[in-house]
Amino acid sequence: MLSTRHHDRTRTPVLAAALDPREAARRLASVREATLAGDEPPDGPRSVIGESWRRVIGSGLDPDRDRRARPLSLTELEERRARSQLLRLLPVLHSHLLPAADAAQQILVVTDPEGRVLWREGAAPVRRMADRHGFEPGADWTEDVVGTNGIGTALVTRAPVLVHSAEHYVRTHHQWTCAGAPLHDPRDGRLLGVVDLSGPAHSFHPTTLSLVSAVARLAECEERTRHLAALDRLRASAAPLLARLGGRALAVDRDGWTAAATGTAPPTRIALPRSPQAGPLWLPRYGACALEPLPGGWLVRIGEDGPPGPAPSRVVLDLSGRAGWTVTVGGPAGSWTHELSPRHAELLFTLAVHPEGRTSAELALDLFGDARRTATVRAELSRLRRTLGCVLSHRPYRFADEVDVDLRRPPRAPDLLPHSTAPSVVAARAGCR
Repeated sequence: MLSTRHHDRTRTPVLAAALDPREAARRLASVREATLAGDEPPDGPRSVIGESWRRVIGSGLDPDRDRRARPLSLTELEERRARSQLLRLLPVLHSHLLPAADAAQQILVVTDPEGRVLWREGAAPVRRMADRHGFEPGADWTEDVVGTNGIGTALVTRAPVLVHSAEHYVRTHHQWTCAGAPLHDPRDGRLLGVVDLSGPAHSFHPTTLSLVSAVARLAECEERTRHLAALDRLRASAAPLLARLGGRALAVDRDGWTAAATGTAPPTRIALPRSPQAGPLWLPRYGACALEPLPGGWLVRIGEDGPPGPAPSRVVLDLSGRAGWTVTVGGPAGSWTHELSPRHAELLFTLAVHPEGRTSAELALDLFGDARRTATVRAELSRLRRTLGCVLSHRPYRFADEVDVDLRRPPRAPDLLPHSTAPSVVAARAGCR
């Protein structure tokens, strides 16, 4: 069992980059065996690895074999590929990482935010080795299934991570090295998946993680450029129509990002339903509206000034998954669902467990452990209130009194927003809230 004694600060973590591959593998194996036995090896695991081992032990995974599950069917795999935003990033990832993967005898792997392998390319001999481990398209590569690894651990930490040899929790993966970096939607920070280079442990190179991280950021930058160009095209096509309209209206893309406005201050984004259709629509910020299709987006005609319509009466805050957290607002006039960024998920969770409300200083302590960071808290809450409208109140910050809040947590407390270091979330994962 992994020791819970906190002596890691006095021990030197094993850094594979500072050792030759054979010596690194030997040292890492001794660290793993001693740590799992509850002993204190002279060298400790790196903090990111030790924390991952603790999570995996909590899930009950056998350190000698993984929980390999049946991969997705070909039909479901193709459906996930087709609807994944990562499809647009593949050309950048391929052009910058495949040559390096081929030269180093590694494979390039791209997963969705649930850890499912969507694409896998690279040297044929390494692909055959991966097949023997079940590391194939459609496979589930989360920590709960295969233990500490460059994909599953990057999904949890939301940061690039290298996992080499015996840093893998499951013994059968010790012949591998992997370097994974998360891919985010540059518009709102939403996790899209992970890009990873994996191969035999002897193919390890200390610069691999830096390369993967840099290419991930490059892909995100190109996605941002593509988004801004699409908004420019939508703005140009909508301008003549908006100029003829009376009243208030917005031109937004298919995801609700605003390209142009007339008669009202343009919000950065509005919360459209997941599958919007032309016709009447209720929005929490504007009340009764109407949607009309535009090339590449929608025209939103905002109702006349006056009461915004029936107020929402129910909020479902769904944090039950490791990724893809949502808030659904419903009431007499309809409902809509909005995907949350990690920071906004932390904020709404904190408000949900404090129905009496929190001041900006209290929220700064809850989120950052520093009561002085009130300006950051106010800025984030301002963004949230632009989206959630009358759902949130202030002085103190809280959910509105007339709103029924349904907070949905994961079955296991340690799986609550596992990336988060916010004190309020850390306490909840420990069972303190």
